[in-house]
Amino acid sequence: MKAKDWVKYGLSFGVAAFLLWYSFRHVEWSQFWAGLVSCNWGFVLLSMVIGVASFFFRSLRWQMLLEPLDPSLRIGPVFNAINISYLVNLVIPRGGDVIRNAYIAKHSETGPDGQKKASFEKALGTAVLDRLWDGVVMILLFVLVLGLMWSRYGGFVTETILGSVAAKRNTALILAGLALVGLAALWALYHFRNSSRLAGKIWGFVKGLGEGLMTCLRMKSAWKFMLYTLLVWGCYWMMSATIIWAVQGIDPAVLGDQAAGVSTLQQLGLVDAIFLCLVGAVSTLVPVPGGFGAFHYVVSLALSVIYGIPMEAGILFATLSHESQAITQALCGGISYFVEMKHITQ
Repeated sequence: MKAKDWVKYGLSFGVAAFLLWYSFRHVEWSQFWAGLVSCNWGFVLLSMVIGVASFFFRSLRWQMLLEPLDPSLRIGPVFNAINISYLVNLVIPRGGDVIRNAYIAKHSETGPDGQKKASFEKALGTAVLDRLWDGVVMILLFVLVLGLMWSRYGGFVTETILGSVAAKRNTALILAGLALVGLAALWALYHFRNSSRLAGKIWGFVKGLGEGLMTCLRMKSAWKFMLYTLLVWGCYWMMSATIIWAVQGIDPAVLGDQAAGVSTLQQLGLVDAIFLCLVGAVSTLVPVPGGFGAFHYVVSLALSVIYGIPMEAGILFATLSHESQAITQALCGGISYFVEMKHITQ
């Protein structure tokens, strides 16, 4: 590993450690453990099972994007690729995104041109498209939640989000400038692709990425893709809801000065579960291993700002939600890795 990689990953782990410390710094541990012990663990286990279902539905959706590139790819390798990527992400931020595309390229058939039908670059394009669809769904769900509960969330949006946007009037100009620079770079790569070896390699990567992105235009049964998308996000919703139901099993009397905050947390409903799963998804933008620290801080902060729940009480929800899924990802990823190693040795 190069020195810059050590620095990058060191910083990432440092940020995660700081956010964990900052999130838990005022936690009264005796009350925290009492709350964890007294929650309804049946719902926590149900959340973990739903998490596995979300991995499977995401695999089915990604398989549809990969099918125009290589119809021979079956759900087994795609499911293993997803699981192993989650396992890697627990240790190396964004490392799973590289691993899963390399895994697919390895299991893809070789085409008449001697190249993998779903090469790394093409698989990466489909993975980017997969993430773009999730971004669209997140935006739609945010609009839905705002419409249903504007009285609760409206002030936060207009003052905190829109207010900060209004204070940065040059943002649009900066984005437009970056877009023009990107287009100029693409033109230069295309123009010099035959005369420059470096430009040719970069253009080949960009072209493969573009082919992966365009697979949505050749996808069969688009309704299935939309169904799998709804099922994936439905799972995320229920994963959040089941943790709320798990917290409802806590006896506030064991929590001392955090009893009032947990009592408010126990009153949250299904619409609130959508909001919290969206907040959790936003926390993944912070490049830390497995979302550790970032998820805990962002979710407990949202519970504090929006619902008035003290962060010391909100951290119960964040811990149950994050750690249950981290364990699920580790188990599924470990099993998929074992299956892959067993397949290689045979």
